[in-house]
Amino acid sequence: MIKVIASDMDGTLLGDDHRIAPETLEAIKEAQKAGIRFMIATGRNFNGAMAELKDTGLVCDYIVGSGAEVRDPEQKVIVTSALNADTCRKVYEKIKGFPVSVIFCTDGYDYRVGTAEEVEESLILELQLFHENMTREEILGTAVYRRIRENSKVISGFEEMEKTGIPVYKIFLFSDDTDMLSQINTALAGDPGIAVASSFPTNLEITDVRAQKGPVLKDYIERLGYAMEEVMVFGDSQNDLSMLSMDFGATVAMGNASPEVKAASKYVTKSNNEHGVAYAVRELLRRRKKM
Repeated sequence: MIKVIASDMDGTLLGDDHRIAPETLEAIKEAQKAGIRFMIATGRNFNGAMAELKDTGLVCDYIVGSGAEVRDPEQKVIVTSALNADTCRKVYEKIKGFPVSVIFCTDGYDYRVGTAEEVEESLILELQLFHENMTREEILGTAVYRRIRENSKVISGFEEMEKTGIPVYKIFLFSDDTDMLSQINTALAGDPGIAVASSFPTNLEITDVRAQKGPVLKDYIERLGYAMEEVMVFGDSQNDLSMLSMDFGATVAMGNASPEVKAASKYVTKSNNEHGVAYAVRELLRRRKKM
């Protein structure tokens, strides 16, 4: 019997507008009332996750930073798996020669390498992927641009990041040059201390090898007294494969997921814009009532 549901956010729990639909929120709360524990498992940091959840009244567990941090329903930090300084330095040395936006993600701010103008341009380009029909001026006026900009600090390079002494949970690379990202991925291959994944074709996410959603979720649910067969997970992208490819009770790919993600999962639900999480959760609850 499923006793825990863990869901990715972007492309899964959230629609393409990066909001959780009322129908999805209602289905999750129905599951919680039925005694099922709900967890977020996202590449976002905690602040980024809460930006979309703060007005929902949802109380849950949080696996954030692609597994670099775990928080309980009281938002207390339970586990962290940050990149150490030596690993960050090695990764940065391998990628700094590429013309790519480098972002050091922490549990607070995102530290973006470049000038203020370069950072602004990278933010606009990033957001245009999600809002293809919006002009530069329209993007600059959006709440999401202001939120990301306010949560960003501009730095000249890793040396400046290192001086802060702040733990780095993830190194995030963004570019619409997917061939270049593939070259970077190849350059980073073979380092046993890191994991490289992506949320979208236009990004790479580099974390400590321990900071992967699937193993972190397994460790956390077992600490809480649950078994793997009692867990249902939802995801849509490569950084969800570590969950979807593990032998949890029900691994569910979204209808908008890539063929690779769907092939790794036991089930496929509707797309994120069709409230696929809500659909699958309600199917679960319907079947439980018949038992």
